[in-house]
Amino acid sequence: MLKLHEPTPDFTLMGSDQKEHSLKDYRGKKVILYFYPRDNTPGCTLEAESFRDLHDTYLTKNAVVLGVSRDSLGSHDKFVEKLGLPFVLLSDEESVVCTLYDVLKEKNMYGKKSIGIQRSTFIIDEEGLLVYENRKVKAEGHGEEIHEALSSLP
Repeated sequence: MLKLHEPTPDFTLMGSDQKEHSLKDYRGKKVILYFYPRDNTPGCTLEAESFRDLHDTYLTKNAVVLGVSRDSLGSHDKFVEKLGLPFVLLSDEESVVCTLYDVLKEKNMYGKKSIGIQRSTFIIDEEGLLVYENRKVKAEGHGEEIHEALSSLP
């Protein structure tokens, strides 16, 4: 179970830039690690656009954005291209990282139950400690919420 001000679990996933990304590779930077249900859905598009629009502001706070879903790299490529995303999307098709960060939850749509990603965002500091978490993200305005959270960090 993740706890504030404690180390976060490391992982390695393939990214939309066709490179492997490990959390430990980002030591020395803040990491905005956001989990979202699916590429090209209305809420996920809105959320990704808000991160895109504030990306330069995050960079001035020494922060990088990494998006994670269970979509394939091919799906990520189309999503990145369509929205002009300046950050990497990571493919967790095996749900390994989603499980590590405990973001898989039972969902019920039209009476059909399934397991899906609960929209969640974590900020990890330069030493790899969890300094922010939101497991009940509302897509609209989320980029601004993260900007405010970054502004309140040392």
